[in-house]
Amino acid sequence: MYSIEQADIIIDLASQTLSLPKHNKFYTVSTGLNGIGEIENTGKTPRGWHRIEKKIGADAPSNAVFKARQMTGEIYSVEFGAANPERDWILTRILWLSGLEEGFNKGEGCDTFNRYIYIHGTPESEPMGIPRSHGCIRMHTTPLEELFEWVKEGDLVYLSEHKIEN
Repeated sequence: MYSIEQADIIIDLASQTLSLPKHNKFYTVSTGLNGIGEIENTGKTPRGWHRIEKKIGADAPSNAVFKARQMTGEIYSVEFGAANPERDWILTRILWLSGLEEGFNKGEGCDTFNRYIYIHGTPESEPMGIPRSHGCIRMHTTPLEELFEWVKEGDLVYLSEHKIEN
């Protein structure tokens, strides 16, 4: 389908890292607590070739809270988080992914876009480098804002379950 050299973003699920090879950028992330997989309603992070379908939140302030891809008008703080411990925080920016492999990460029962899999912000208190999400790729605010500026809609994203040497 594509070669790894074509990827604008590489997410290494084994090492919990995200890289932008063309820009020599490297970030630590957090992916699905339930592991790796494409089936809907599993909370797993999908593998394979994707593209950035939509960039959301370009003008949002740092730590803006999103629900259903809309800003709620709230700004996350430690105190606000403590008062709402049940919430799964989606903060600052959203890069909504769409699978490109029919029957694997695109289509009935496995569609990354319809599963609402994003690269998105999470509170600074959340650890990076270990799986903790509901299937999305989480990043802290500053690295996510930087990533958001480097990428564009349509960019190719490869999620690998195997360690990738850059």
